[in-house]
Amino acid sequence: MSATHLLLITFGLAVASFLYGRMQAFSVAKSHGGVSAMHSLPSHYGMMVALWCALPALAVIIGWKLLEPMVVSNLLNTAIPQVVLDGGERAVELYKNDLSNLVNNDRIASIDNPEKLIAAERLASLRSTSSMALVVLALVIAVMSATFALKRIKPHFRARHTVERIIQFFLVSCASLAILTTLGIVLSVLFEAIRFFQQVGILEFITGTKWSPQTAIRADQVGSSGSFGAVPLFLGTLLISFIAMIVAVPFGLMSAIYLAEYASRPVRNIAKPLLEILAGIPTVVYGFFAALTVAPALRSLGGSLGLSVSSESALAAGAVMGIMIIPFVSSLSDDVITAVPQTMRDGSYGLGSTKSETIRKVVIPAALPGIVGGILLAVSRAIGETMIVVMAAGLAANMTANPLEAVTTVTVQIVTLLTGDQEFDSAKTLAAFALGLMLFIVTLCLNIIALRVVRKYREQYE
Repeated sequence: MSATHLLLITFGLAVASFLYGRMQAFSVAKSHGGVSAMHSLPSHYGMMVALWCALPALAVIIGWKLLEPMVVSNLLNTAIPQVVLDGGERAVELYKNDLSNLVNNDRIASIDNPEKLIAAERLASLRSTSSMALVVLALVIAVMSATFALKRIKPHFRARHTVERIIQFFLVSCASLAILTTLGIVLSVLFEAIRFFQQVGILEFITGTKWSPQTAIRADQVGSSGSFGAVPLFLGTLLISFIAMIVAVPFGLMSAIYLAEYASRPVRNIAKPLLEILAGIPTVVYGFFAALTVAPALRSLGGSLGLSVSSESALAAGAVMGIMIIPFVSSLSDDVITAVPQTMRDGSYGLGSTKSETIRKVVIPAALPGIVGGILLAVSRAIGETMIVVMAAGLAANMTANPLEAVTTVTVQIVTLLTGDQEFDSAKTLAAFALGLMLFIVTLCLNIIALRVVRKYREQYE
């Protein structure tokens, strides 16, 4: 039986336990003068029985599935030929993977080697035995736990408190899982970045002005050590993000103000969904639009003005990226502006302010924390964008602040460095983790600055 089927059966048992526990609670309540004699509602008792039925069984299933591969692998060693064992750990792992593929694809009958056939049959037998044992153990524990919970259905038993503690523990576990996931991501990037900085100096990485991570196969070849100066990448990221924000923030904020304060309800009901459609367009479509429409148009316009515009430029990528980010700024700002109480606007009008003065001096300051949050989200979106930059700005790490030239960003280089089969012991591959760490630090600093700005304006407004 598969784990999915076992989980469905466990869920069905939990539902049945809930119904039976609730019915049992009604029965106990009837014999003691009614539901008012019970400490908790019958549904609380039913939920308690269902949780006692499901949670121990789920713990057994999860623990079993985590330990099963290791136990089966160790038991399988007795069926592996001595010739393979003498070949070392790598040979044994390859042999086990081959057996696993044969068993998974139900190709045991096609094995010609008798020793390999015995090992494959041993693996299939171990998996079948493990699956049956798990089913029996999980169902027995579920039934026993539900029976134990049913015996606790008494008028004085605080079922509601038990259920609430379990739910609270579940919520805390979910919050902790999110935190631990973030911590795991940071540590995984940090450890690999430290390995990179052991090969390349951190000052060279941060202050170097030449980025050429291609390392030669032989030490006597030119550029065998590579160049890992990341300043051109940082500059390109900032340049494209700055252009994108120049486009996104004014257009997004002005459109939000119009939709929230000036547009009639029919116009708002039509314009707002149309504007938010931009957020649902895949980034690769924006990349095509930038490469096939915007970039040639900018090049033609620049040529007519006597300017030299590259076929792949930061201006094209930044402008299209800004169009893509407009809905993030507009939608969040519109929601925040709309949430400002109407009484504040009425008070401003009562003092003789015009509509524009009310928006500038009352509405915008009140909505500023939310607006800054939307802009911060847009900045993060711009810094992390990859596809548009690849298709419209190119892969060249140029040390330039000219938006008419080709540049690249940190995220594009991370993708480039990790594309294909890579060895995670070379500076070229590890450089991707160093870039990711720097990107994380920059984003963290932006968040801290934004929080301080929001707190400052909020204190001044209050």
